[in-house]
Amino acid sequence: MSVDENIAGISNVLLYAAMAAYLFAMTAYAADLAESGKVVKARRGEPAARRAGGQRGASAGSAGSAGGRVAAPPAPPVRVPRGRRRAAAVGTSLFVLATLFHLGSVVARGLSVHRVPWGNMFEFALTGTLVVSLAYLVVVLRAHLGAGRDARYLGVFVAGPVLATLGIALRTFYVEAAQLVPALDSYWLVIHVFVAILASALSTVGFSATVLQLVQEKRERSRAAGRVPGGAFMDALPSSVELERTAFRLYAVGFVMWTFTLIAGAVWAQVAWNRYWGWDSKEVWTFVIWVVYAAYLHARATRGWDGRRAAWLACAAFACILFNYLVVNIFFPGLHSYAGV
Repeated sequence: MSVDENIAGISNVLLYAAMAAYLFAMTAYAADLAESGKVVKARRGEPAARRAGGQRGASAGSAGSAGGRVAAPPAPPVRVPRGRRRAAAVGTSLFVLATLFHLGSVVARGLSVHRVPWGNMFEFALTGTLVVSLAYLVVVLRAHLGAGRDARYLGVFVAGPVLATLGIALRTFYVEAAQLVPALDSYWLVIHVFVAILASALSTVGFSATVLQLVQEKRERSRAAGRVPGGAFMDALPSSVELERTAFRLYAVGFVMWTFTLIAGAVWAQVAWNRYWGWDSKEVWTFVIWVVYAAYLHARATRGWDGRRAAWLACAAFACILFNYLVVNIFFPGLHSYAGV
């Protein structure tokens, strides 16, 4: 079938509109974090001052304290009421608008070539970032319906990577809409690649939560040692324990999808090349990703790893995903080379 250039052009226009809306949404979310940090700091300020005064009095009258220093207890979590988070509401509205533009761009790209729109690296990034955005909105909706904590604190950390990925894809990986090469023209493209997109999207959102966990844990240690940590906006975010729990759930679901990706890829390889496994560079690195995430889940579930150790292992797994996408796809020769790259 021929490519419909008009619909392909509409896809590009919608993509630029989505990127603009993502930028405004990220700005609104950043303003929300800054304002929420001020509210939390103000609510903690007076009790903290009283605690500090009491500790100074206790240390002056106690000869057994080490130099008169008393470690401050961890500050209790303070949650900003939904009604005070107008910037977050604006950011979510803009994020929904951006996602709708994004969805329209993906659909138009598929209609222009009469196939699923993930046949090359640009389309993989286009569809993968859409899944990240949709996953974030689902989490926000569940929280709005009372099924979880308000997750809009993740907004700036989702909109930012989505916007950056789309910018890199447009600048580096963009190819004109075209038909698939014969090796990719299979119904397994719909199954295998789409599940890989879902796994990558969940891993991306989980990685954002892991980075926030590491930052929050460092701030909690500083506060417990009696120091005032920087980054007041982080006070509006959940504790490091809650962030780790969120990331673990995302990684667990993503790992199931990585497992299916490996199995479906082997079946597709048998259909296309008459072998289930051929040590192709893409096959090897997909297996490496699966192994590292398996090690993370195993270490956390059976070895008692938590906190920073588990977080750094999760970061290593996501680094493997980035290496697979940005290095293996471009510089490693193999049968999985994307069309047009």
